[in-house]
Amino acid sequence: MKIKILAFGKLGRSNEQDMVDDYVRRLPWPCEITEFEIKKPAKTAELRKAQEAEKLLAAIPPGAAVIALDERGKALSSRKFSETITGWTNEGISTIVFIIGGADGLDESVRRKARLTLNFGTLTWPHKLVRVMLTEQLYRAWSISTGHPYHRD
Repeated sequence: MKIKILAFGKLGRSNEQDMVDDYVRRLPWPCEITEFEIKKPAKTAELRKAQEAEKLLAAIPPGAAVIALDERGKALSSRKFSETITGWTNEGISTIVFIIGGADGLDESVRRKARLTLNFGTLTWPHKLVRVMLTEQLYRAWSISTGHPYHRD
């Protein structure tokens, strides 16, 4: 299985990037992170979201399962998240794409494309931390699926 993370904004060299790199190194699944920026963003939030959606949707490979990270999404336990990924892998899905939108959130077209819309709780999280949390949860999902002792119930 391959993991693709599509995210708006650049982490640059930072503590958050170091943490993301650490979890990605631990993952046995290939994990590619693509960062996007728009040089001339639109003046309204709705137009900015539409600009971002165009770039995000174009970067999704055919046949990939899409998970959109969005505050209106579903909250899953780590175990259920792992079971979902394992189930999709067993169905023959070879690529899972995670989408993290910009500061204004995701356009409706991106949410419609998603097989699952996921949230990390009801709090608002900085995008830098969301990437850390996502890569950690991917590593945790792998550890649960393989019986690795990293995750403890």
